[in-house]
Amino acid sequence: MDTTHKDRRNAISTILYCRTSTVEQTLDHQLTQAQQAGFKIDEVIADPGSSGVSTKLRDRPQGKRLFDKLRSGDVLVVRWVDRLGRNYEDVTTVIREFMEMGVTIRTVINGMTFDGSTGDPIQKAVRDAVIAFMAATAQSQVEITKAAQKAGIDAAKNDDTKYRGRKPSYDRRTYDAIVDLVGKQMGDSAIARTTGVSRQAVIRIRNNPDLALKALQRWTG
Repeated sequence: MDTTHKDRRNAISTILYCRTSTVEQTLDHQLTQAQQAGFKIDEVIADPGSSGVSTKLRDRPQGKRLFDKLRSGDVLVVRWVDRLGRNYEDVTTVIREFMEMGVTIRTVINGMTFDGSTGDPIQKAVRDAVIAFMAATAQSQVEITKAAQKAGIDAAKNDDTKYRGRKPSYDRRTYDAIVDLVGKQMGDSAIARTTGVSRQAVIRIRNNPDLALKALQRWTG
C-alpha cells in the first residue's frame, strides 16, 4: 500500500501567518524574524495589511485558507497576537478556537506559546490571563497608533503646504491610461494587470476620476 500521500497529509506543519504592509512588516522580514527565533517554517500564508486592520481573520483573503488548512497538532506562528484579530475580542476568540482545534499558537515576539493541552484549572487560568493581557495590549497599541495618525493628519491639514494625503500609486500617464481603459469598458482586474497598479486604485479612479486626479496633482504640482 502506498502511504506516502497519507503520511504527508497527516504530518505536523508549522505555518507562519503574516500581515504585510509597512517596510518593517514585509513578508521577507517577518519570515526572517521567525527563522532567527528558531522556527522551522513549512509554509507561509500572508494577507495584505489593509485587509487585517478592520476585517476578522476568517474574512481576510488568506485568513479563511488558514482555518481550512490547520489541523490538530499543527503549529501556527505569528509575529504577535495582533496578527489574529481586529481587537481584544477577535484575538481572544481566534486563539481559543485554534486551541480547541488542537493547534498550538506561538509568537515570534516574546516567544509565547498557547495550546489547549493542559487540563489543570490553575494553568488554564494563567494561560487565559496572559492571552487576555496580550490581546488587550494589542488593541491598545492599535488605538494609540490610530490616534497619533489622526492627530498628525489634523495638524497637517491646518498647513495647506504640508498636507497632501496618501501618495497615489499611479502617475499621470498611468491615470490617463486607466481612464481610457475604463471608457473602453475593460474590467477592473484586467486594467490593474495592464497598468501595473492595484485593483483598489483602479476602482477609486473609476468611481471618482476627478478626485483621483486632484490627489495626484497634490503630489505632482
